Amino acid sequence: MKLVINLSALLLICSFSFGQMKNYDHKRELTNISEQWHKIELPNEIFGKTEQDLRDIRIYGLSSNDTIEAPYVTRLDAGRVSRKNVPFKTLNTSHNSKGYYYTFEVPSQEPINHIKLEFKKENFDWQIALEGSQDQQEWFTIVDDYRILSIKNGLTDFQFTKVVFPTSKYRYFRLLVKSGTDPELGVASIQQKEVKEGTFREYAVMGIERNEDDRKKQTEINIDLDMPVRVGHIKLNVADDFDYYRPVCIKYLADSVQTEQGWNYSYRTLASGILNSLEKNKFNFGGTTVKSLKIEIDNHNNQPLGIDGVEVKGHVPELVARFTQEASYFLVYGNENTTTAYYDIERFTKNIPEKLTSLTLGKEVDIEKEGEAKKTPLFKNKNWLWAIMVAVIVLLGWFSLQMIRNKK
Repeated sequence: MKLVINLSALLLICSFSFGQMKNYDHKRELTNISEQWHKIELPNEIFGKTEQDLRDIRIYGLSSNDTIEAPYVTRLDAGRVSRKNVPFKTLNTSHNSKGYYYTFEVPSQEPINHIKLEFKKENFDWQIALEGSQDQQEWFTIVDDYRILSIKNGLTDFQFTKVVFPTSKYRYFRLLVKSGTDPELGVASIQQKEVKEGTFREYAVMGIERNEDDRKKQTEINIDLDMPVRVGHIKLNVADDFDYYRPVCIKYLADSVQTEQGWNYSYRTLASGILNSLEKNKFNFGGTTVKSLKIEIDNHNNQPLGIDGVEVKGHVPELVARFTQEASYFLVYGNENTTTAYYDIERFTKNIPEKLTSLTLGKEVDIEKEGEAKKTPLFKNKNWLWAIMVAVIVLLGWFSLQMIRNKK
């Protein structure tokens, strides 16, 4: 009797635990939990089954007497960009037949690799040169024939006036703007810029379809990925080596509806900017679950650009979770009706250890809903059939013996 009661209680607990998970579509078991803190790297396969903002991800633990929801925070190794302004003095300005010179002194001799220029003129296209010296007697070339550009009109407002060069450490820097008229330099800032690359996943492009719309004077490139994945970085590789300047808009397929007239596709913008021959044509944006992309390039009256390929990447999302009780834990997801979870640990991220062990994710299992239980035929297992036949024979034999005894 005691055993029956214990089993009933266990079944009740399991039923309650499942009640919290039944609102989700999928689960994966978490194994190798050995510490209080662990990290869980989310695989690509789950993003097509979660909400766009990942709000429907939960970690549930099932123990003998309770259901536990383990708190977590989501983080990305997105890298870091730091800029340090370096103090300097403008010593003199001069000009000759080559152009206009600006000499800067950096008293601290800190290394620099970035100079940002602001001019009072709005439309220009100049070549510049930058030199460095320790004594203003001997000058060394840092960059030459470096192009800066500004275009401002009713259609666009674009500037490229930052000078990027290898880290250099000189006391004096001399900038030459190769212009026949005064460029009217307004403000200059000298910086040391450090970039720490984050961790990316590279995604294979499964198919590219290119269309030229002569009416819109636009190139449209449609891209399909293998599965829905978290995308945050796109780079367009342009084959042409001539100068170009084209507005570009990058979109993703957000929804599709089939009507009597065919399929209607709804796209949302991921990023927009200027595709140009001066920069690397990289576009960064917040992580978004994407399966199909559309890139629109406005050519105006120019010939379409040759595109060598498209690089698609995304930062690796991971969960940092805290486990305080022993239980069988599961990562569950797939619930469009849930809201974002808020946990206390979001306010105390400084207390999370730096070194964390990754947990192993089990295979995906569909969570059955009430009323959706699969019906299995009673006689699918032959043992059931044999058991029933034996029971019928025993019963028939027992009734036969009773009838013989009654006749006597």
